[in-house]
Amino acid sequence: MDIFKRISEYQAESDRLAWSGTFREYVEILKNDVSTAMTAHSRVYEMIESHGVEVKNGQKKYKFFEEEIFGLDRAVEKLVEEYFHSAARRLDVRKRILLLMGPVSGGKSTLVTMIKRGLESFSRTEKGTVYAIEGCPMHEEPLHLIPQELRSEVEESLGVRIEGNLCPSCQLRLKDQYNGNIEEVRVERVFISEDDRIGIGTFSPSDPKSQDIADLTGSIDFSTITEYGSESDPRAYRFDGELNKANRGVMEFQEMLKCDEKFLWNLLSLTQEGNFKAGRFALISADELIIAHTNETEYKAFISNKKNEALQSRMIVMPIPYNLNVTEEEKIYSKLISESDMNHVHIAPHALRAAAIFSILTRLKETKKQGMDLVKKMRMYDGQEVEGFKDADLKEMQNEYAEEGMSGIDPRYVINRISSALIKGDMECINALDVLRALKDGLDQHASITKEERERYLNFISVARKEYDDLAKKEVQKAFVYSFEESARTLFENYLDNIEAYCNWAKIKDPLTGEEMDPDERLMRSIEEQIGISENAKKAFREEILIRISSYSRKGKKFDFTSHERLREAVEKKLFTDLKDIVKITTSTKTPDESQLKRINEVSARLMEEHGYCPVCSNELLRYVGSLLNR
Repeated sequence: MDIFKRISEYQAESDRLAWSGTFREYVEILKNDVSTAMTAHSRVYEMIESHGVEVKNGQKKYKFFEEEIFGLDRAVEKLVEEYFHSAARRLDVRKRILLLMGPVSGGKSTLVTMIKRGLESFSRTEKGTVYAIEGCPMHEEPLHLIPQELRSEVEESLGVRIEGNLCPSCQLRLKDQYNGNIEEVRVERVFISEDDRIGIGTFSPSDPKSQDIADLTGSIDFSTITEYGSESDPRAYRFDGELNKANRGVMEFQEMLKCDEKFLWNLLSLTQEGNFKAGRFALISADELIIAHTNETEYKAFISNKKNEALQSRMIVMPIPYNLNVTEEEKIYSKLISESDMNHVHIAPHALRAAAIFSILTRLKETKKQGMDLVKKMRMYDGQEVEGFKDADLKEMQNEYAEEGMSGIDPRYVINRISSALIKGDMECINALDVLRALKDGLDQHASITKEERERYLNFISVARKEYDDLAKKEVQKAFVYSFEESARTLFENYLDNIEAYCNWAKIKDPLTGEEMDPDERLMRSIEEQIGISENAKKAFREEILIRISSYSRKGKKFDFTSHERLREAVEKKLFTDLKDIVKITTSTKTPDESQLKRINEVSARLMEEHGYCPVCSNELLRYVGSLLNR
């Protein structure tokens, strides 16, 4: 890529998007598209919607968040629908502070950062265009120039709503610079930018003794007092507080409930009336979405203090729990590792999954549903089928505990331990056992967990190890079965012939002797038992297979080894059971013979080509599975 060419193209694009004109010209733009004058809340909602929405099983998935936020679809849907969408429609929730409350490292800050970055990009699009009075320190909506007495007529004529008044600086400029001639006031297109302090403000709490309210509302410029003669002259005031600069966009309060009370008082009027007090001026209008975030402990302390009732009533609290989906948790770790300089270290398949299984188990709560343990619950949350349970059971469990996911091991701890495993000994490759060992060793250094929690977490590491053992055996099983692919297909076809004869009360003809025989019940059961098909359920299962074959035939499709996932799994397990002794001998022999060595190399090559292993971890996997089978 030609770096300087791209920079030049970006600058040219910025020049092309720039616009400057008079208020009269701005009104003509509004006549063609009234959405140009949308509120800050509407702008955020439209930005999220512009990336697309996918509906799956009745649940909305907002594509805007999918590259950074994993496993929080339900929380994000609630956030967008109950707050952003409602606020965009000017419902009363827009007069509330949005407080994201959840455990540490749960994604609250990431959500806010995404919204800020999203707004910056959206303001450079046609739909997200933002116009402001040129030279206004608060980049305010040009419609504020319309006198109050004329607003109802203008609103009806243009089909817009006008809320808010001119800031003191623009009031003075309208009078002195434009002689009250509103139509000649200059208007420009602005781009929301945190770096340029346009439409985004961020406030971080610090020592109450040193932090000044001016950080929020601006301050007097004492160097100009002698020139302008009064503290109430707008020219002697810096409108550079975070509330001033966040106008038209988003105001982020980091760790809001750590703030001194006097800083939060300014929010009472801002949320309810859309204005705040600064200096010796009348109330200053501000159109901004206020997002704060905090953890559960601080929130509980906050609501227990009666002094905070006024502010509490002006908040919409959105719980942001930990992710409870193993597959999505893996994505979190992959993303964090990809952002590091450790990409040269190979991470074996299922290594991150083993860590994710441990993390999710620590966050789940025991269900009251009979026959459902934490491992089964974890699998259902991960989208896997669990025999005897349906989607209705899943939804019931998801609604069983409002606080599920608000505690447990956080991703930051896990990634710290994975980082420790990656750095240790300059390893070329780490596997699931390395990761689980690192997680276990780190529990002793985890200051915030109790002795009881440590014992519980150690048990979850053992469960994660067992889950990995099953995955490892399946991986090797598949690789071996592929090496005996013809055997698998023959067994599959043989099973189909037998169930067809069984269901049709027919006989099977021996391909060699031509002799007619009864269906081989022993063969059929040996395959069906691999996936837990009981004696009572065998008939229904066999009929289901025939119905599927018939359906494929009507559509002109061939029913093959990959057409029925459970049957395929059963055949692979059956074949692997038959091959188990070969696997044990092949993987555990210190000096394999030529045929055994050939088999090992075939399986190892399959693991590398199709499953993402490297030479190091494929050999480690084969040795490990061999030891498991020899136990």
